[in-house]
Amino acid sequence: MGKTITIVTVIDVVGALATESLSENVYLLDTNKMGGSENIGTDYLKTAVQEGDRIVWTIQALECEAFASIEDIIIDAEYCEPKQETYKGTDVTYWVGTVKKNVKLVPYNIKYKVGSRPEGMTTTSNPALIGKATA
Repeated sequence: MGKTITIVTVIDVVGALATESLSENVYLLDTNKMGGSENIGTDYLKTAVQEGDRIVWTIQALECEAFASIEDIIIDAEYCEPKQETYKGTDVTYWVGTVKKNVKLVPYNIKYKVGSRPEGMTTTSNPALIGKATA
């Protein structure tokens, strides 16, 4: 069994709605910098993983009164099949998936519900799962 790696999206909801774009309004961070993750704090985060690692995707709006949630994680199911779950006793959701096999580079996208916008917004910057460095 691998370790749990959390990937957090910090989203500027006001900026995303004003520009109708996630570009420069999404910042991805993870808990595996020491394990080899790259581009932390950008919208093209490369999370270092290995087979058996459990990944938890969460979201935090930059503005405290703004709404944002993850609607979908779009990734090759051969490597990971994230499922939406809810924290017990709340309506707060998160996504969790287990890395099925070692990867070299597996890009993915995240679809968000942002504010009261009726359509979801999807990343186009291709964050990715990458294989851990073996140095």
